[in-house]
Amino acid sequence: MYIVAIAWLYVVLMMSITEQSAVAGVATFLLYGIFPLTVVLYLMGTPQRKRNRQKKAKLKAGRKEEAGYDSTMKREHQDDGQDADTPPR
Repeated sequence: MYIVAIAWLYVVLMMSITEQSAVAGVATFLLYGIFPLTVVLYLMGTPQRKRNRQKKAKLKAGRKEEAGYDSTMKREHQDDGQDADTPPR
């Protein structure tokens, strides 16, 4: 995906070099290259950002569940009269 973006920036750079003035060249580079490319790259990255967000939420939920399980196990061992760090008899 990035190779296409780099190629597009190269083409737009060559277009902007051939403009009559520096202002027109900068405007061409920004309006044909940078701004559209940022929008396209942002939209194409949306599914990956969504997957990353879901993965992060799943990991966070798993950690909360694991922490709840650990504290429950410690309470059960303490209720038996055993130390939480010692194995059951």
